[in-house]
Amino acid sequence: MPRSTSRSRDTPLPTVTADTPVAVDFGPRGRSEPRAKGPYRRLFVLPGTRAFTAGNLIARLPMGMFSVSAVVMIAGTRGSYALAGAVTATGLVATAVVAPWTARLVDRYGQARIALPAAVFAVLGSLALLLCVRHGAPDWTLFASYAATATTPNTGGMSRARWAHLLKGDAAALHTANSFEQAADELCFMLGPVLAAFLCGTFFPEAGTLVGAVLLLTGILLFAAQRSTEPPAARRSSARAPLRSPGMRPLLVVCLATGAVFGSLEVVTLAFADERGHRAASGAVLALQAAGSCAAGLLYGAMRPAGSAQSRLPWCLAAMTALMTLPLLAAGLTGSLPLLAGALLVAGMATAPTMVTTMTLVQRYTPEDRLNEGMTLAVTGLLGGIACGSAAGGWTVEHVSATAGYGVPVAAAATALLVALSTLVLFGPSNRSTDSLPTH
Repeated sequence: MPRSTSRSRDTPLPTVTADTPVAVDFGPRGRSEPRAKGPYRRLFVLPGTRAFTAGNLIARLPMGMFSVSAVVMIAGTRGSYALAGAVTATGLVATAVVAPWTARLVDRYGQARIALPAAVFAVLGSLALLLCVRHGAPDWTLFASYAATATTPNTGGMSRARWAHLLKGDAAALHTANSFEQAADELCFMLGPVLAAFLCGTFFPEAGTLVGAVLLLTGILLFAAQRSTEPPAARRSSARAPLRSPGMRPLLVVCLATGAVFGSLEVVTLAFADERGHRAASGAVLALQAAGSCAAGLLYGAMRPAGSAQSRLPWCLAAMTALMTLPLLAAGLTGSLPLLAGALLVAGMATAPTMVTTMTLVQRYTPEDRLNEGMTLAVTGLLGGIACGSAAGGWTVEHVSATAGYGVPVAAAATALLVALSTLVLFGPSNRSTDSLPTH
């Protein structure tokens, strides 16, 4: 019997299976609802975000290369680790002084106009250091050359400022962006020293510095070219300086103490591995700590933590203080380097959430048109803390033991926790209850 042409294709057709009549729908199946995008995918569908992130990552990788490359280059040619350490420490102090001024110029005149010439000046300083080392110039020229690299722009801060500009009013997306940036920091500081050591050991002592300079300049050129995502410059800002903002000073003390955790862990782990005849493995052990932090940062960014950043910070610091006891216990009770590596991997998982929450608070307490300056002040606090932690860890290793040195990061984390509890929570600003950026 011929089918009726008047029947719609979407009408169910009756049929019989065995003794049971059923209706079968031969119409086209509708498409299922599209799967919701993950929090990180939602970030990078915004126009221009992939391009500026790629350039920023290239420019950020040398941050983990320069100090290691300088130490290997100077110690290898001059035969003095003391000189190499003094040169890199001088550069650290110069960066702490110059970086906030560079960031202030970035806020006032724009990222592209300031970051590129600042990077060029820093690259010239790196090349001058390379030439002075290679041609046996006097020691003072090494200090002057490395100090010139202090103009290196804070690429991480500029990237966070772009996210804050693009995601204004969306606290959840900004939390994810800050977590991504912290994970990127950890990744670059994990891969940078490894790449620098490989280049200097495989090719020639100056290779790490040379490649780092090329990467920095290339990355800044690509980053600065993305003008569509650049925050607007504030030529005449009436906002108060970030250092005078309520809550900012105790937050910088927290950054200082947190930096001491990082600096002491590095020095003490190097000494602990050296004591046991595994100095070559110290880099891999430290990389595990950075890997734990990187993984935790990405996971933290995919979450939607409850409460404000101000209420979360003490909990993050408490977790970091507790987990920093694991390396101390592993070193003191077992003396095993593999067990210490596992303890550092777990301990590192507390550092990224702490830094993400800290940077969120920096953005809250800093006027919008001085955001680069505020975040660079936080980085300066971290650098100062790293220097202090390195000195304290080295003193403890030399006068007590490498095992006892793991008490320094515990004490530094506990100090940061006490500062947060006594100032940011009990006496901190109470007029801001959300994590959103201030609007002007």
